[in-house]
Amino acid sequence: MTGYRFIKQEMLRRMQAQDYVAGANIPGEIELAAEFGVARATVNRALRELSDEGILERKRHSGTRIAVSRTRHAKLEIPLIRAEIEATGTTYSYRLLEREIVQAPDWLAARLSLSIAQILHLRCLHFASGTPHIFEDRWINLAAVPQAVNGDFTSHNPNEWLVNAVPFTTAEFTFSAQSLEAAEAKLLGAKTGDASFVAERITWLGKTAVTHARLLFRPGYKMVTKI
Repeated sequence: MTGYRFIKQEMLRRMQAQDYVAGANIPGEIELAAEFGVARATVNRALRELSDEGILERKRHSGTRIAVSRTRHAKLEIPLIRAEIEATGTTYSYRLLEREIVQAPDWLAARLSLSIAQILHLRCLHFASGTPHIFEDRWINLAAVPQAVNGDFTSHNPNEWLVNAVPFTTAEFTFSAQSLEAAEAKLLGAKTGDASFVAERITWLGKTAVTHARLLFRPGYKMVTKI
């Protein structure tokens, strides 16, 4: 017998496969109940959990759609780097430094619980009024996001692209301070050994890892948040 957990996982699978894209309406409860051969209440519970997790947006009289917002009903949000920089009154710009498709290195495979997986590796810089602000080292699991193979990361930074293209169910944030190595310091216009604020983030869609990002901020950066 089909239960709400199966329906929930199937909806996540369809989102991952881009059958349902961000901002698009999904079929109504009556239609889904008929498709899965279950009571409407079973579908309602599955959709309600996805809504509580910030994956769906449900509004009376306007249906249910895949959430576009970068936030979950959660403790933290996935920030848009462009918006964060522009909020300071500076001009945002971006440069892709390197793009390659590789087998997941051992440390990443262990961290994301991957077996054999192809990973899109991106290294890029975000600028504030022409000054290097953030160095981004990004890994995208192509098993979870196959459309990233054709993503235009020359014109569009991966932070925005992923927020708009792929939903997520859980995220892990790690914040730390780190002394910059020579190559990283050069990219950020800093000195080797300068202290950098480091933000590391992993997101999942269900049990599948979507992306791992490591962001190194130019020395002097201060994180401000509100609750």
